[in-house]
Amino acid sequence: MSLPWRVFRKASPGLRSISVSANLLMNFVPSTSSIDANLVDRLQHFVSQASRLFVISGAGLSTESGIPDYRSEGVGLYARTDRRPMQYKEFVGSAKSRQRYWARNYVGWPQFSSHKPNAAHRTLRRWEEAGKLHWLVTQNVDSLHSKAGQRRLTELHGCAHRVICLGCGTVSLREELQRRFEALNPEWRAQTLGVAPDGDVFLEDEQVLHFRVPSCTACSGTLKPEVTFFGDNVSKATVQLVHDRLAESDAMLVTGSSLQVYSGYRFLLAAKERCIPIAILNIGPTRADHLAELKVSARCGEVLSVLQPL
Repeated sequence: MSLPWRVFRKASPGLRSISVSANLLMNFVPSTSSIDANLVDRLQHFVSQASRLFVISGAGLSTESGIPDYRSEGVGLYARTDRRPMQYKEFVGSAKSRQRYWARNYVGWPQFSSHKPNAAHRTLRRWEEAGKLHWLVTQNVDSLHSKAGQRRLTELHGCAHRVICLGCGTVSLREELQRRFEALNPEWRAQTLGVAPDGDVFLEDEQVLHFRVPSCTACSGTLKPEVTFFGDNVSKATVQLVHDRLAESDAMLVTGSSLQVYSGYRFLLAAKERCIPIAILNIGPTRADHLAELKVSARCGEVLSVLQPL
C-alpha cells in the first residue's frame, strides 16, 4: 500500500513544510463486534469495587488517536507490511542504522507529536482526579497520558518526546532536536511510503544517504530517543517502582494491550500471585486472558467513557 507523505522546501529559507495526504489518515483501530452491555455492566461493577485501581495501557489506547500499532489484526504494522522496528543492538552498533532511524523519525515527528489524547486518556485522568485510579503504567511512548494531565504515571518504555545521550546521559527535548535536524539538512527532501508506530515512517534507503544526524551538544556522544527499543530492557528501578505501586493496589485493569511483550506481562503474573483481580479491555485476544476474571473486547474510548469512578 503506497501512502504518499511528502516533505519539501518552501521558497523562504529556513522554513520547512510537511504535507500529509488524506490517505494517511487511515483507521488504525481494528474492527470489532457490537459491545456486550452485560460485559460493560460487569466491568462497571469491577471498577466500582476497586478503591486503588492499577491500570496498564497499551498501543490499543492510542490507535483511537490515530497512532498505528504493531499487532492489531488487519491494521497493525505486522499485518500491513513485512517491516519490523529497529532493534537496540542495531541502533547502538551501526551509524548507518542510526542515520536511517533518525531520517525516518525526523519526517514522522511533526505528525506524531501533534496527536491528541482521546476519550480513553481523558477518562483515566478523571479517574485519577476522583481518587479511583491509584497508578497508571503505560507501555506507550507517545506522551498522550501526560498531555491529558495524568500525574500518577509510569512510562514503562520511556517517552519519544525526550532524547538521551548514550555518552553522558544528558536528556533533552525531542522538539529541540527537530530544530537541529532542520538546520543540518536545509535542502534534504523525502517522500514516504507509509506510516508506522512510534513516529516512524517508511523511506527508501537511498533517500537517507545524505541525511545528517547531530551529536550531543555536551559531549558529542550518540543521541537516542529515551525509549526502550526492542531487544533492550526496562531499568530495574522502573520495574521495582511499578511492582511497589502494584502492591499498594487492589485491582488491575488492562486497557488496549495484547500483553505480548514480557515487560508488561510480568505485572499480570505478579497481580495473579498477589490474588489481585484482573480485568482486560482490548480488541482481540491477549497473552493474559487466562489470568483475567473479566475480558471485554471493544474500543477503549467507547467503554471507558461510559464507566463511572463510583
